[in-house]
Amino acid sequence: MKTTLDEMQVFIAIVDSGSITAAAEVLGQTISATSRTMSRLEEKLQTTLMRRTTRRLELTEEGKTYLEQARRIIASVEEAEELMNVRRNQPAGLLRVDAASPFMLHVIAPLAPGYRKRYPQVELELNSNEGNIDLLERRTDLAIRIGRLKDSSLHAVSLGSSRVRVLASPGYLAEHGTPKRVADLAAHALLGFSQLESLNEWPLLDADGQPLHVSPAVRSYSGETLRQLALNDGGIVCLSDFMTRGDRKAGALLPLFAKQTLDVRQPINAVYYRNTAISSRIKSFIDYMLETLGPNGFAE
Repeated sequence: MKTTLDEMQVFIAIVDSGSITAAAEVLGQTISATSRTMSRLEEKLQTTLMRRTTRRLELTEEGKTYLEQARRIIASVEEAEELMNVRRNQPAGLLRVDAASPFMLHVIAPLAPGYRKRYPQVELELNSNEGNIDLLERRTDLAIRIGRLKDSSLHAVSLGSSRVRVLASPGYLAEHGTPKRVADLAAHALLGFSQLESLNEWPLLDADGQPLHVSPAVRSYSGETLRQLALNDGGIVCLSDFMTRGDRKAGALLPLFAKQTLDVRQPINAVYYRNTAISSRIKSFIDYMLETLGPNGFAE
C-alpha cells in the first residue's frame, strides 16, 4: 500500500478543520509537517486532492472520492481496534461528545471525572454547540439533544426529561416587584431565546387559556447566557431544571407562579449514528450517565 493511515488522517483532519494550520493544531503537529504529509500523499496518489486558495481549501472531484474511501478505512481500523478492546471488556480510544453549553456545564462536566476514573483508557473530547449538528460532518460520536427528536437516522437513548420553570433573582424582584398574575409579566423585562421560537412559549396560560408566548426584551441563542443574565438581575427567564437546580437550591433564582405553572418537560436524549452495533465507548458513556443520574433522571 502506497499511502499510510497517518497520511489519510492528516488529509481528513485538513478537510474537517478547514485549513492546514487548524489541522496541525488538532493533530499536535507543526504546520510544515502537516503540509509535507499532505504533499507526500498527493505525490503518492499522483493527483491533486484539494486546491489551495488564499481564502479556503476546495476538494477536487478526486479529493471527494478519496475522502469518502479514507473515512471508511479509518473507521474500519478503529472498529477493529475497538473489537479487541471489547474482548478485554475495556472501552478505549477517543469519544467525541457534543451538547449545548448549559447541559455540558451543568451535567456532563460534573460527571466526566467519575467516568474517566472508571474508564481511564477512554479519551474524552467535549464540544458545545447550541444547535443540532450533523454528527458525521462534525466527527461526533455522541450528542445530547434536548427537545423532540426529528432526525430518524439517529439512534436515541432517553436520559429522562427536565421540567421548565419561570424564574427571577431576588435582586430583580426587590427592584421591580414580584408579578402575581400572568398578565403582570407585560410590565417586566423578559429574557428569551433568539432561535427556536417554541422556546419562548412558557409553561403558563394567557388570558385566553392558551400557552403563553412571550416577546423577550433581551434574546440569546444560549440558555447559559440567559441564566447568567437572570442571575445578574437582568430579568425574568424560563429555563430547564437541569441547569438551575443549584441556583434554586441556593436561592439565587426563585420560581414564580408556583400554582399556575404547568408541568411542561423537555425530553433529553443521547443520540448517535451507527450503521453497526453501538461502540463500547458510546455505550459506556450512556450507561454511566443513566447510572449517575438515577432512575428519575432530572425529576425533582
